[in-house]
Amino acid sequence: MQNFRNYYDILGVSRDSSIEDVKRAYRQLARRYHPDMNQGDKSAEERFKLLGEAYEVLSDPDKRSQYEQFSRFWKQKGFQFGKGFRSRSGEDRFSNDEGDFGNFRDFNNFVDQLLNRRRENGAETNGRSAVRDSDPFRPGTTKKTYTVNPRPSRRDAEANLTIPLEKAYAGGQERIRLEDGRSLEVNMPAGMVTGQRIRLKGQGIGGGNLYLRIEVKPHAFFKLQGNDILCCIPVTPSEAALGGVIEAPTLDGPVKMTLPPGVQTGQRLRLANKGYPIGRDRWGDQIVEIEVVVPSVLSDKEKQLYRELRRIETFNPRTDLAV
Repeated sequence: MQNFRNYYDILGVSRDSSIEDVKRAYRQLARRYHPDMNQGDKSAEERFKLLGEAYEVLSDPDKRSQYEQFSRFWKQKGFQFGKGFRSRSGEDRFSNDEGDFGNFRDFNNFVDQLLNRRRENGAETNGRSAVRDSDPFRPGTTKKTYTVNPRPSRRDAEANLTIPLEKAYAGGQERIRLEDGRSLEVNMPAGMVTGQRIRLKGQGIGGGNLYLRIEVKPHAFFKLQGNDILCCIPVTPSEAALGGVIEAPTLDGPVKMTLPPGVQTGQRLRLANKGYPIGRDRWGDQIVEIEVVVPSVLSDKEKQLYRELRRIETFNPRTDLAV
């Protein structure tokens, strides 16, 4: 038959593959042939369209069943080039107990009916197609009838989205690529957290909503604790002993913070309103944990100064040992 397409071969799956197998294969191939990844490559664009068509048929049990019936029958003798079988009365006919396929001119005509597509000037469009008296899926034409819905059922869908802590903190306009190969421009809210769901209106199945399940990746330096952000900042022995102003990183950029004289390792200092967003106009705090770090390499001048300090210092940290 003209234009026949083996959807199993297109997706690289077997005929007994599960819907999950079909979904997994489609995701892998859709990423490879997505137009955003192959700009200007017409062959990749056509392959991407075929993958979508194959997935739409094989991932739906009813459409898959009709496709498999059609696939079994089109190879039979007499059913070639869209002519169907010719009965003694001279009518083109192709039928069995499960369906009547004799009125399809070619495979494209069958798929257009199955996926509720219509063609205008050779181009495929979605929409309501007129039901002719010869429509093989029209109720009453066969022993077992099928109905192709005039429009796909509207259903909500969900997708996972993993984002860095910096983007979760700031939010804003972001282009994201979904697992099904689509690329969307999304206005992300500030202060996203793991487990949060973001609704994208009309981006689901058949015009339903798409819900993004957010997962915030762990950060190498900052740790989120409720609405506060925890980090550990190293200081030198002289900074710890004398105190003073140092620079501390935050998710909103570096800020100046004051060390009190005699600050200890493990001591926590609070930077007000430098934590995670709470709504539009409030923020948590940033908690800075101090770590006093002793240099492992000293210059001759530094060694001399440390020797002098040892000679004159009066502080003995071992005076009150509980022994």
